[in-house]
Amino acid sequence: MKIGEEFEVTIEKISNLGLGICRVNGFVIFVENSCPNDRLKIKISKLNKNFGHGFITEILEPSVHRTVPFCPMQKVCGACQFQHIDYNYQLEIKRQIVKETIHNIGGIDIEIPSPIPSPQIKNYRRKIQYPVSETKNSKRILAGYYKQSSHELLNIKYCPIQPKICDEIIEFIRENAPKFNIHGYIEQKHSGDLRHIVIRSSSINNKNLVCLVVNNNKISQNLENFAKAIYENFEEVSGVCINLNNKKSNIILGNKTVFIVGNKHIEEYINGKKFLISAETFFQVNPRSAENIFKYVKDYIKNNFKEPLVLDAYAGISAFGICISDVAEKVVTIEENNNSVELAKKSVELNKIDNIEIHCGDAGEYFSNEKRLFDVVIIDPPRKGCSIRSLNEAYRLCKDTIIYVSCNPATLARDLKYLKQKGCIIESIQPFDMFCHTYHIENTAIIKVNK
Repeated sequence: MKIGEEFEVTIEKISNLGLGICRVNGFVIFVENSCPNDRLKIKISKLNKNFGHGFITEILEPSVHRTVPFCPMQKVCGACQFQHIDYNYQLEIKRQIVKETIHNIGGIDIEIPSPIPSPQIKNYRRKIQYPVSETKNSKRILAGYYKQSSHELLNIKYCPIQPKICDEIIEFIRENAPKFNIHGYIEQKHSGDLRHIVIRSSSINNKNLVCLVVNNNKISQNLENFAKAIYENFEEVSGVCINLNNKKSNIILGNKTVFIVGNKHIEEYINGKKFLISAETFFQVNPRSAENIFKYVKDYIKNNFKEPLVLDAYAGISAFGICISDVAEKVVTIEENNNSVELAKKSVELNKIDNIEIHCGDAGEYFSNEKRLFDVVIIDPPRKGCSIRSLNEAYRLCKDTIIYVSCNPATLARDLKYLKQKGCIIESIQPFDMFCHTYHIENTAIIKVNK
């Protein structure tokens, strides 16, 4: 086998990274934009010792689950890997990914139900993060997503998974930044001004908070004037801020954000509760699907406990704590991001809640100093999962149930394996489709502590 050689293959299944898997004489080949049971002609594009990559040159016989993508950029854009697969079968693929990951990494055999579907499968994404660059000769601003499996930036002018107003705001930024002598960022040279456009968009009132991430350590008059121009041209823009990030890294936001004009946050409602969200704070990108998760957790607590003491770790803006507060005697939340903690306190006041205790600090350190025992411990860590220290302390502090919410099946499987080794019983895992048309999947695991 060699690069450029063509083969006829049948796709067996989808990998946990969203690639089709087929075999040529027993050798594994990964194929983008494929679907289980597709019969294809592929050309080998890359070879490693144990596997290779190929791309489709002809669809000989499409899978019954193959469909026409609703976005014209889907084949080249790296954001929606599953748009060519009908939505119901996307859910089945994700169920299989979770089941295999939990088994292969965690060594846990448990029934995985179908993911709870997203209430919206278009225009659902309420956090947009576009990298920005510019063309070499014409200096035209580019903003969009990267091509699949590359670092080549696509200039996305229409994205059907986000609100239309976001496309319009980004187009205004593209067209008008040069008029303010603002250049796109050139990563190879670490030059230029505008690195990212970040928009937080409310699903309730369609108001938008725009954050310009710039390759500077101070704000020029041109940048300030441009921010004001964005605000003045869109009644849907509630505020514009500038984030300073001149580090040579792929981290999107720097440590300092300056609000230039308008409001510092947008409002969101989940299960009847009101939340304030800023450019820097974490909140789920799909609020309506997040609502399903919060309701699931709240219903579980309501049906299995009577006024429990609950610990909400990795709390962000204390969304879980606020949503479950009316079925708990008391909720204690811990979050290390100070901006999130301040917004959590404001949201608690807005919702007139008096049984939440909010702490700012590292979860592991807080755990080690906490003496109370909790009926329920909710952990919702970032993609990297929990540290061993945090898992040990969550286990120590929990009298009955740990509820683990995860956006990464692999780290969830790893952490569940560790808790199982400590004697815990994995009662259930329920997937939720937070990220439609991608291979990403959110999960909520119910873990019974057995001491």
